[in-house]
Amino acid sequence: MQETSVHSVTLNRELCKGCINCIKRCPTEAIRVRDGKAAIISERCVDCGECIRICPHHAKRAVSDPLDVLKQYKYKIALPPPSLYAQFNNLDEPDVVLAGLLRLGFDNVFEVSRAAELVSEATRRFLQTSDMPRPIISSACPAVTRLICVRFPQLMDHILPLIAPIELAARLAKDEAVKKTGLPREQIGCIFLTPCPAKVSAIRSPMGSKHSDVDAAVAVKDVYPPLLSAMKQVGQVEYLSLSGRIGLGWGESGGEAAALMTTERYLAADGIENVIRVLSDLEDEKYHDLDFVELNACSGGCVGGVLQVENPYIAKAKMKHLRRTMPVSRNHLTDDAAEQVAWDDELNYNPVLELGGTRAERFERYAKMEQITAMLPGLDCGSCGAPTCAALAEDVVRGQADVNDCTVLMRRRMEAVLRALGRDE
Repeated sequence: MQETSVHSVTLNRELCKGCINCIKRCPTEAIRVRDGKAAIISERCVDCGECIRICPHHAKRAVSDPLDVLKQYKYKIALPPPSLYAQFNNLDEPDVVLAGLLRLGFDNVFEVSRAAELVSEATRRFLQTSDMPRPIISSACPAVTRLICVRFPQLMDHILPLIAPIELAARLAKDEAVKKTGLPREQIGCIFLTPCPAKVSAIRSPMGSKHSDVDAAVAVKDVYPPLLSAMKQVGQVEYLSLSGRIGLGWGESGGEAAALMTTERYLAADGIENVIRVLSDLEDEKYHDLDFVELNACSGGCVGGVLQVENPYIAKAKMKHLRRTMPVSRNHLTDDAAEQVAWDDELNYNPVLELGGTRAERFERYAKMEQITAMLPGLDCGSCGAPTCAALAEDVVRGQADVNDCTVLMRRRMEAVLRALGRDE
């Protein structure tokens, strides 16, 4: 990747107007407005892209790789996600999209939906044999996995310890390319066409894996125009697609859970606010009769990613149209693939929401934070630059803000002074 930062979501301060839309929607309270400009608290950010979606001034953006990253590799493999197909009109089969990618300069394509079918089979086996606490939470959406590590650490033991289809696709694609070309792995580039910034960050800083086999991530919105042009130049279409309905179903919310087939005791939710509600309920142990929970930070699933071009609801309709004549599945888990699908690294709790210090110091800081919160008006207006009064109190305890930043308290004090002056007169 060209950027050294782990995060894909970035802020353009020149475009920022200092409004509070982003701070009110961030799921980890990772944004503050200070001195009239927003600022992202890097260690809290999960790259869900909600601030990109909500910013009216387009001050937030996702950094990804340009398409000419292909020039860095001798053998280039495109990793198209299933949601990519839903970006095009009047598409009856995926083959024309894959043929278009080859015309763009890729030497081969490996559909992420192929790997998704393998992960689905591995998940079915895991549910049947594992004694992990139920319900098991999907690890496919990196924004959700990071959110759990930051905000819901008690649920970390429930996360499915299998790599995402993107990573499995890259590993299998490179294995095939090495056998086919004889080239060393470092000269083979796997380029993912990403629908969201969270997947870019997951490539830079993998979860559950010691390293990523994906070498670059190009945003769907950036590849769409040249790909559409290349697709129009495709003549007779070859049969290139090697996935079925199960694999393509992963492109929208509920597709992964429905692919389990061995159980109907599952829940699927999408949209960051709904995800937080479900995670809160899971933390409170409200769901005792579920085996599996699929959560997607983007509304509609990956078709709703902020780096897509099509309306997610229209895209879902296109996905259903595309899947109607496909076989159920065209990929089955081999022993080699089964060895590669499990995590080779553990998740780490990211205690950025803790107040730090020794246990006694934390208790003292939490007590101070509660005192400050009680002093504040409780309106959660965001005028101070923090999303809630509790967040402002936390910032004060951390030494990053002052109680006087609360404009409501300041106004009340000024009104009291004016009333006092009036009585003196």
